[in-house]
Amino acid sequence: MRVSLMGQAAFGEAVFKKLLEDNVDVVGVSAPAPVGERKDPLWAAAEAAGLPVIDTPSLKEPAGQGPWRALNADLSVMAFVTEIIPNDVLHYPALGTIQYHPSLLPLHRGSSAINWAIINGDRETGLTIFWPDQGIDTGAILLQKSCPIGPDDTVGSIYFNHLFPMGVDALAESVQLVAEGKAPRIGQDHALSTYEPPCGEGHARIRWYKPAEGIHRLIRGCNPAPGAVATYNDSEFKIFDCRLTGSQEAGMPGRILKVKDDYFDVRLNGGVLRVSRVQPKGGKKVTAGEWAKEVGLAVGAKLG
Repeated sequence: MRVSLMGQAAFGEAVFKKLLEDNVDVVGVSAPAPVGERKDPLWAAAEAAGLPVIDTPSLKEPAGQGPWRALNADLSVMAFVTEIIPNDVLHYPALGTIQYHPSLLPLHRGSSAINWAIINGDRETGLTIFWPDQGIDTGAILLQKSCPIGPDDTVGSIYFNHLFPMGVDALAESVQLVAEGKAPRIGQDHALSTYEPPCGEGHARIRWYKPAEGIHRLIRGCNPAPGAVATYNDSEFKIFDCRLTGSQEAGMPGRILKVKDDYFDVRLNGGVLRVSRVQPKGGKKVTAGEWAKEVGLAVGAKLG
């Protein structure tokens, strides 16, 4: 079975290498084109293997669609694709196209599935390999794998510790199922579907009056991107690493209760948030204590 692969970044590269290890006949790859001397990891890996590589955005135009179709693949695999690929292109291969999505569809359709699973308080998430159609993550399901969301998990920890390695193996397993003629097409129950927009800074602003658990989930669900936004003295900064201490303190939500060399504590509505890593606007991520010292943050100050 001839397979073409669309993808990018470390995940796309890992899927590519896994397929080669499994002796899958990968006949061509699409990935973002190099920018100057910087090459996408998947692009570089495919080039090193001597395979034809096509710029993914060009698949939306006849100039790129012709070479992609000429690969004569039996199946196409979408490992991590941020472009909207025309529906016709998905059906060039005789067996169609399969795609990875980091949620248990039909839950959390859209590009920020991991973010919203954490922000919304889900206790479980996972991945879906599905057959894409003209909708947004609406196609029939081929395979699913689940994993728990722990009380301190972030988008980064869920992705790199679970959904990245699980996804590489799940795509390889799915390719094998297709090759054996055993790949199912299970229709999604659209009545149970959820869709959220891309998680951006407008969603990431901390409202200190909200319940402690919700604020903690918001920060974790925005770590590492887009970063949860707060202000001090009218200057924005982002909060990343943090935890709830479980203690209860009197005072207004958003008040600073303690400042130490490597962290500071913020009073919440129902708990205390211990912040250990922040990023000033336009700056690099630093320890919370280092930033607090730099801006003169003191006990009793109020975050906005």
